Amino acid sequence: MKKPLLFILALSALTKFALAQDTIKNQRTNVHFQQTIITQYKPAFSAPYTGTNSLLTGQETQTSLTTTLFGGARLWKGAEAYFNPEMSGGSGLSKTLGVAGFPNGETFRVGGAEPKIYIARLYLSQYFEWGTEKEAIEDDVNQLAGLRSKRYLKVTVGKFGMADFFDGNEFSHDARSQFMNWSLMDNAAWDYPANTRGYVFGAVADFAQPNWNLRFAFTMTTTSANGAIWDQQLKHANTQTIEYEKRYTLNGQKGTVRLLAFRNNGKMGNYRDAIAANPAAPDVNTNLTYGKHKTGFGINADQYLSNDFGIFAKASYNDGKTETWAFTEIDRSLSLGATLKGNSWNRKDDEVGLAFVGNGISKDHRDYLADGGYGFIIGDGQLDYSPELIAEVYYKVNAYQHKLWLSPDYQFIANPAYNKDRGPVNVFSLRAHVEF
Repeated sequence: MKKPLLFILALSALTKFALAQDTIKNQRTNVHFQQTIITQYKPAFSAPYTGTNSLLTGQETQTSLTTTLFGGARLWKGAEAYFNPEMSGGSGLSKTLGVAGFPNGETFRVGGAEPKIYIARLYLSQYFEWGTEKEAIEDDVNQLAGLRSKRYLKVTVGKFGMADFFDGNEFSHDARSQFMNWSLMDNAAWDYPANTRGYVFGAVADFAQPNWNLRFAFTMTTTSANGAIWDQQLKHANTQTIEYEKRYTLNGQKGTVRLLAFRNNGKMGNYRDAIAANPAAPDVNTNLTYGKHKTGFGINADQYLSNDFGIFAKASYNDGKTETWAFTEIDRSLSLGATLKGNSWNRKDDEVGLAFVGNGISKDHRDYLADGGYGFIIGDGQLDYSPELIAEVYYKVNAYQHKLWLSPDYQFIANPAYNKDRGPVNVFSLRAHVEF
């Protein structure tokens, strides 16, 4: 009797496994939701002068809100489509001005605090797979569950965020669940192509092997810095981004290194030309002509040292000759940090993170600001230059069944907007994040 019983049990287990695999293979659609509310408070700080784009010196409290619906569908073999309507509202401190490494990654330079609904993402991805090595893909945001080859070419076309595909990091990439500062979401000197709300139209090719990926994107750009209107002159206004990602294990713990390079082309102003045209009050937006470029690179690494503890580091650079076009006014950046899960204090789902950032700008950029010029994020009317230094610490709590997360956060900002005449600034935050 034992052999038939063992056979039945084995057959049952195999059947359950096969059904599970079939379920993974055949997820046709999925829907997910997120809402993030961040409230930030800064006490008053001292400054001998304040310009048009300065962080206000008085005490201040501001709240931001984003709500996103994530829908995915499998259309035909290898084809997946994703649609993300989104609503955002509220404001950053001082109307999201006065700090290059801004403390709230969920705010945008949109000019209004009232909630707006828009299409964040609408894109199609087509996989071309080969090889026998497979991996199980879990149901997640903009990700359909299924079995996928570890060797594939994926082509994506539509509207998306560049951070959806490039410059990922295990511990420092998402302001909704990790560090909140702009400098810690991506390589900070990468002036990644985007409209005012952080999304772009374009195409991405991703060539994957079991231990590495090579990605390339060709994307549009806007007609003005921090703009919302897309430049139709694709021959002259476009961006190219390339990234190599290498995955490995060190002492049995996984790690990743990413090397990124970019070139942005468009009708951008040049800092040195603006100073030459009007030394007393330079305006980088008065010499907008096609043929301008911004080039740069980034290095991004993360490494688990144990199952609960991981570290990361990022370094990035751009030439700093032309005006910042999409992200923020940072031409050089170095960041490092670590996160620790709460197993050692019996809170396995909790997480604490600590990071440090140093941001800088090019000689042309700093001369422009010192002469009274303004960008779209910073400008105090004059400048006593020093690198912008930031420290951030957060504690994330699983408040309810992995659906509601609460995160108190503190940031210390020295030399905001690269000006040692102003600050330091202390920012206290509370983030509530719902996801399912």
